[in-house]
Amino acid sequence: MNMLDLAFSYLRQAKPRMENAERARADSNHPYAFRLAQECTELCIKASLRAVGIEYPKQHEVSDMLVEVKERFPPWFLEEIPFVQRTSKSLFRKRELAFYGGEDRLLSPDEAIGEEDSKAAVEAGSRVYALCEKLVSELRVGPTGGSPGSQSPA
Repeated sequence: MNMLDLAFSYLRQAKPRMENAERARADSNHPYAFRLAQECTELCIKASLRAVGIEYPKQHEVSDMLVEVKERFPPWFLEEIPFVQRTSKSLFRKRELAFYGGEDRLLSPDEAIGEEDSKAAVEAGSRVYALCEKLVSELRVGPTGGSPGSQSPA
C-alpha cells in the first residue's frame, strides 16, 4: 500500500461519517453530528497530506501542515487551504464540548452544541470532504488524465 492508497482509505472512512452526521442532524442529535463532521474533516486533511507524501504529526488537528507544504498542492486547492484550515481549527476547538459538554458549568453536550453549531459543522465538513476528494482523485489520475507514475496505486 502506498500513500495515495492510504489517502483513499481515509476518504472511505470520512464519507460515512459525513453521511451519518447528516442523519444525526435530522434526528436533532447535534453534538454527535458535530463530532462526526470534525472527524470527517480530520480524516480529509490527513488524506490530503498523505496524497502528497507527507507524514503528519499524530494528533487530531494538523491543518497547519497544509500551509507548511503548500507547494505540493495544485493552485485551486491552495485557494481553499484557508477555508479548510479555519474549518478544522474551529471544529477541533469545540470537539471536547461535543463529547462531554461543559462539565465545569454542568452543561450537557446537547446544551453546549446546538442546531446552528451542527448545521455549520456539517456544511463546512461536507465542503472539506468534496475538496479533498477532488484533490486525491486528481492526484490519482494525474493532470493529463493518465497515471501519475509513482503515485499510482499498486
